[in-house]
This record gives sequence, C-alpha cells and structure tokens, in this order.
Amino acid sequence: MRTAYSVESVRAAERELMARLPEGALMARAAAGLAAVCAELLARGRGRVYGSRVVLLVGPGDNGGDALYAGARLARRGAGVTAVPMDPARVHPGGLAALRAAGGRVGASVPERADLVVDGLLGIGGRGGLRPAAAALVERIPAGATVVAVDLPSGVDADTGEVAGPAVTADVTVTFGAYKPGLLTDPGASRVGAVRLVDIGLEPPEHAVAMEALQHADVARLLPVPSASSDKYRRGVVGVVAGSEQYPGAAVLAVAGALRGGAGAVRYVGPAAEAVLARFPEVLVGRGRVQSWVVGPGLGAGRAEEVGRALADADVPVLLDADGLRGLDGAVVRGRRAATLLTPHAGEAAALLGVAREEVEAGRLGAVRELARRYGAAVLLKGSTTLVAPAGGGAVRVNPTGTSWLATAGSGDVLSGLAGALLAGGLPGVDAGSAAAYLHGLAGRFAAGGAPVVAQEVAAALPEAWRSVRAAGQ
Repeated sequence: MRTAYSVESVRAAERELMARLPEGALMARAAAGLAAVCAELLARGRGRVYGSRVVLLVGPGDNGGDALYAGARLARRGAGVTAVPMDPARVHPGGLAALRAAGGRVGASVPERADLVVDGLLGIGGRGGLRPAAAALVERIPAGATVVAVDLPSGVDADTGEVAGPAVTADVTVTFGAYKPGLLTDPGASRVGAVRLVDIGLEPPEHAVAMEALQHADVARLLPVPSASSDKYRRGVVGVVAGSEQYPGAAVLAVAGALRGGAGAVRYVGPAAEAVLARFPEVLVGRGRVQSWVVGPGLGAGRAEEVGRALADADVPVLLDADGLRGLDGAVVRGRRAATLLTPHAGEAAALLGVAREEVEAGRLGAVRELARRYGAAVLLKGSTTLVAPAGGGAVRVNPTGTSWLATAGSGDVLSGLAGALLAGGLPGVDAGSAAAYLHGLAGRFAAGGAPVVAQEVAAALPEAWRSVRAAGQ
C-alpha cells in the first residue's frame, strides 16, 4: 500500500530525524537522491551526464538548497549547471557555495536552451499559486527540457493537491521520505509526472496517514471468495433499483457490474425488466431479500420513494448513485445502522454540498472529506482521480488504476453495480468503494488497450481484472 502524509506529519518526522543526525545530513541525503534521478534522466535522454545543460530554478528555502546541492553533484560529473535564483538576496548559502565550488554558475535569467530544469522554487510548505517572480521564471522554461520537481511541483498544495494559480508542470517529481496527498490527487496530480520516492530515513507514525493508494495485494485481501459451502444467497444478493423508460441501459449496465462483481444473485426492481432479462436471464425480477441495494443509475426524476424505501431498510447496506442522490436527506443517511456508500461525480457532489462544481473540482480532497462528514457515509467521488472517504473520518483512499477512456456513458453504472456486489459480499463501505474503483479502473485498461471502449466492454473485462488482482495475492 502506498501511503501519504500531511505536511505537518512530515515536518514532525523530519525534526525527529534531524535531532539524531549530524547537521546537514538530511539535506545531503535528499540532494543525493535528487541528483541520482537527474543523472539517470540525462543518461537516458542524452546518453551521458557530461556536457549536458542543467538549469536550477532556486527558491529561498531548503527546497532551493536541495536543488543547489544536487546541482553541485551534477556539475562534478561534467554537467554545465546554471542556478537562477528567484530572489538573489535569499539563496541557501551552503548550497550556493557547493555549486560554485563544483564549477556551477549563477545566472540572472533562464537560459534559452536546457536539457533538464530542476524546479526548486517552493517546498511542501508553499501555499497558493506562484508569486510573480517565481511565475516569471517558470514561464521561461525552455521548450523540450525535462522538468524535475523537488518534492512536489511549485504551486501545488502538498496537503490537498489544489492549484490556486500558476504552477509548475513536471515530467518527474522527486519526493523525499514520504508521499504527500497533493501528489496523488487532482488537480495537483496531473502536474507531477512520474513520482520517484527517495528514502531519507523518515518514519512518520502509521496513525498519521492522510491518504492511501491500494495495490494489487491489498485489494486481493479484500475480495470475497466463495467457499465450498457457499450458495448464491451466502455469496450475496444485490437489489438493483435503476433504469427508466428513457434510460433502460443504465439498469442493464448496473446489473452487469453486480453480476461480474461477484454477486450470487441480482434482483432487479424497475421498469427496464424486459431489457435486463434479454441480456441477463439469470436475474430475479421483483423485490425480495437482499444483502445490499444499488439505487439510482438512470432512475429519472420523480422516484424519490424508491430511494426512501431502500434507505429505510436500515440493516441492509445501500449504494446511492446518480438520481439516487437527488435531494438526499442527511439526517436519514446518518441515522442508518448499515453502511451507506455515496458515489457522486463532481457535479452531484457540488449539489450535495451546495457549492459550484468548479469548487469541488479545485478541491477534490476537501470535498470528499466534507461529504463523508456531513452525511455520515462512505463517499466515492468519481473523476480524474477517484477518491474514497470513510464515514468516520481517517485516511482517504485514492484509486491508482484507470484510464481516460473510462470517461464514457454508462461506465459509472457498471461501477455502482460492482460496488454493490462487494457490499453484499460483506465489505464495509470504504473497502467496497475502494476495491470496486480499483477493479473498475483495471478492467477499463484491459478493455480499452489504448483505444475507445464502451461500458459493456468494461463490465465484460471485470473477470480478467479480478483474476489479475487475485493472482497477486496468492
């Protein structure tokens, strides 16, 4: 499992470690790791470090010091290194001395040509967009240069991933000691490029984890697997309340996700029974005992009583999606005994929170946490980075799988059915949402293969995704 920590937790771990190390040792470790990654990139691109052109964009803090010490290491290997300070009066003195001693130089402006540019302007404590002096340097980054960010791209909020103004877009981000939430969630995540973690000896406490990204083995441990004594009822029956005369396909796709997601049986309730049975004759039609409800995909307006009826079944987990989220009563959701999982996209989340969609998209991590707190439910916020927040607070999970080809009609309906099946299999809301998002993203990759895909193909690829994950856990 990949874990990320808040700036406060990272700073506390740094202070504890520095108290045990000689002065400057921690920065030396960070600079060595940064230089190693830069050298690797130069060797890959040019075949060698010697003779390469490296530009350091240097801020006034330790982030700039890391860049300067790394630049000194590259200069000693024959690279032509030029440091361009954001503020010439405020430059890390030790780093600057090391760079000059190694043959590097200080420039007043960004050179027109460079093989590699190191962004050492702001550290993890930076807030808001880049100030004018820093933004002016970033605007002059030479076209075609590989951009390496130190710890995270300047202008990206380390704790939230928010980008409040101008910011660096990196090809590679070298982060030290621990991942930060801003590296893993959009809009910041879209600016980090490939992330390389350098071990500098930090040991943040486990209870301080702010964000988690599951891996194959983690998901494999969550997935319910039938035993020799299992029957369709013990495996879990999913009730699907979805579809309408206008959107019968939503019902078909939600049912497909549930069946491919491990449900022992699916009960369908709604006006699209004929379409559902034509595709899946094994489906049961009509109400009966279920182990979870999936309510909302393609439901249409005017069917609020269907939502209320599912929520009133207080001992059965409920997933609410799409039209099932309209006019949701927070008091009712908070009063339920069984798990509730909400699966909005940004627009639906904005409606639930009473804010503009742009506000959700700019602060996805804050939005998913607030939804979970306000409704007392697990929340899966769909989007370019899918986030899953637990009902009771704690680490938010970010989904590492997926493909942009999943932005297609009906994809979310498949996800809802899949998550509903995992709820029926006994998983808590946050685990059901996390595992479903992971499998759904993996299935999207398998189905797409780099080309357009439709939702029914994503559903058909779920068994392949399931097998891939299970193989990692064996």
